[in-house]
Amino acid sequence: MSTKRRMIGGYAAAAFLAAALAVLGPPVAAQDDDISGVVTSAAGPEAGVWVIAETQDFETGFRKIVVTDDDGRFLVPDLPDAAYEVWVRGYGLADSERTSARPGDDLALTATVASSPHEAAEIYPANYWYSLLEVPPASDFPGTGPRGNGIGTAMRTQADWVDRLKDGCQLCHQLGNKATREMPMLDLDDFDSAEDAWEYRIRAGGAGPAMAVEINRMGRPRALQLYADWSDRIAAGELPPVPPRPQGRERNLVLSMWKWGHPRGMVHDEITTDKRNPTLNANGPIYGVGGAGLVITDPRTHTSVRMDLPTRIERPRSNVSYQGSSTAIPSLYWAGEPPAGLQSRSAHNPMLDDKGRLWITQAVRPNDVPDWCLEGSDHPFAQYYPIQHRAESRQVSYYDPETGEFELIDTCYFTHHLQFADDADDTLWLSGSTEAIGWLNTRLYDETGDERASQGWCPTVIDTNGDGRITKPWNEPDYNGDVEIDPSRDTRIGSLDKFKRAYGVIPHPDGSVWITRRFDVPGRLVRLELGDNPPETCISEVYEPPYDPADPNGWGYGPRGIDVDRNGVIWTALGGSGHLASFDRTKCAVLNGPDATGQHCREGWTLYPTPGPTFKGFEGSANADYHYYNWVDQFDTLGLGANTPIATGTTSDALLALDPDSGEWVIMRVPYPLGFYSRGLDGRIDDPDAGWKGRGVWSSFNTGSPFHLEGGKGATSEIVQFQIRPHPLAN
Repeated sequence: MSTKRRMIGGYAAAAFLAAALAVLGPPVAAQDDDISGVVTSAAGPEAGVWVIAETQDFETGFRKIVVTDDDGRFLVPDLPDAAYEVWVRGYGLADSERTSARPGDDLALTATVASSPHEAAEIYPANYWYSLLEVPPASDFPGTGPRGNGIGTAMRTQADWVDRLKDGCQLCHQLGNKATREMPMLDLDDFDSAEDAWEYRIRAGGAGPAMAVEINRMGRPRALQLYADWSDRIAAGELPPVPPRPQGRERNLVLSMWKWGHPRGMVHDEITTDKRNPTLNANGPIYGVGGAGLVITDPRTHTSVRMDLPTRIERPRSNVSYQGSSTAIPSLYWAGEPPAGLQSRSAHNPMLDDKGRLWITQAVRPNDVPDWCLEGSDHPFAQYYPIQHRAESRQVSYYDPETGEFELIDTCYFTHHLQFADDADDTLWLSGSTEAIGWLNTRLYDETGDERASQGWCPTVIDTNGDGRITKPWNEPDYNGDVEIDPSRDTRIGSLDKFKRAYGVIPHPDGSVWITRRFDVPGRLVRLELGDNPPETCISEVYEPPYDPADPNGWGYGPRGIDVDRNGVIWTALGGSGHLASFDRTKCAVLNGPDATGQHCREGWTLYPTPGPTFKGFEGSANADYHYYNWVDQFDTLGLGANTPIATGTTSDALLALDPDSGEWVIMRVPYPLGFYSRGLDGRIDDPDAGWKGRGVWSSFNTGSPFHLEGGKGATSEIVQFQIRPHPLAN
């Protein structure tokens, strides 16, 4: 009897499909290098679902993903000749069967409606699952410690707690993905409770000590309790809200994807071109750096190479993960396996200059800071402000693709992100120091090869007394950055706590440079102007996002990424509160003086809440998504307009583009493999005369745990090109 019902259902589905195709008219005509067709299910044409075409015929593997239009039609354009498997994924559906195809084929794909809400939820982005975590009520703050309410004493407000839930616990990988919400790598029957399982899981592997530090900062007892409650409720069947399918311009998205990196070495960041000139390196290779060392992928030939990074003093090869090297509790994935032997040199961020050279922040020496940076040196910048940290673990290098050679350059200050100014010296600005902002005059370095004479740095000192200049002595902060203000003196802002390093950096069209400092909540932007005789003429300003603990709906906190548009407006992703924020300094009534300590220019800020669900139990803005960085598309490389700001939806498998005039978001989701954890992006124009096909934005899977990706152990990072075409069927 059940067999007969299945047959009748099959005949009915076939009849429905024929009727649907008749209504839709003739199938979409594919060019010789396209695959086109229509997607239907028992519910009819499926609009806003993804069609995935992938092949393993190339060294890197290759995949293109498009979205169906209102009538369920699709067109996958410009496919290289290969054998493809084509299938459908969409919210409300189960993944379809895979259909073999080649370019030029026209397909009728059958989608299957998910058999249950649980089956449908398997492909929801991680932030939807993470939103089920319940935040302690506002009345529990400030925390009273392990002998009190179990919340860390550093957690003054709910905002501090949420900031750590995101910028602490998701700094290297998503939370809410299958690997974290279900912990399939553990046999949970081996533990007395979910809290014990979480305790073990957090301490495991090379990153265990770093995760333990974060959980202790939040308050280990309460954090373990809430994470255990979260995963227990999910195991019992609790489901997140349903994410929307792509709408409007989101359906015009075309994704092209190549695998790169190493299963045990992530790619931290990518770069395709010179930020100042998006036509540089047109159609050229894509560069990535991180735990995999240097990775170079050529999208035209579908090939990729990986190389270790050099250092001035060779060290023994070791199995050191990007996050750490502890083996107190072995890796839950790689225990017992031989070392990977990767030498990443703590590589963090790449950038191309106008000569096509790849600049990298990486370790080039042991940690001891050279004497010429310290007190007693005759270096002019050390005489003005000697570096106080005696150990810094990352400097800078560049790789010349023409020669295949690396140049290693020592710096007095720690480096993290890097950006070139559009000036005569091709000044390379570097973030990372807790106490100063550093730069390298690359023109002078090219002429002389003198790393000492070519670099400088300035402490970030604000004009508290309002006399228009910085004078010594100034109000000096303590180790943690706290400072008593004498209004007759200027004030240095910063600390020696390496947890509070400067993060993002961006040169401004007016000649200044801006950085982000994430801690303490709410975080801050710092502007540095060199003047005509640095370091003596250096002067800083500080601006904090609007933050009022008495008004949670007005909170903005956690600036990480930073960029500037062609109008001079600063944009920053607030990874804590879940906003993309703009700051226009020209709107400020006060720039310096005794009241200019951070919260003095709220009128300069506009906060745009990012899309997605919020945490349970939170009062105010607490988007469960995490925004690792942001970028402004100054030259319209994507097709949404010049100066479009874009935030990484690091927990939502997406890039998030904003139209500031309308407040409309375009969510550019990467649906497969699940786990698109992006740390940055850039845009390149390969052919300015080729319309949408000649341009695109690039980003990468940058999780520190590639084994968390869909596919599990053995998965690698992938590089992704995002393109917006005029309509979903454009070819």
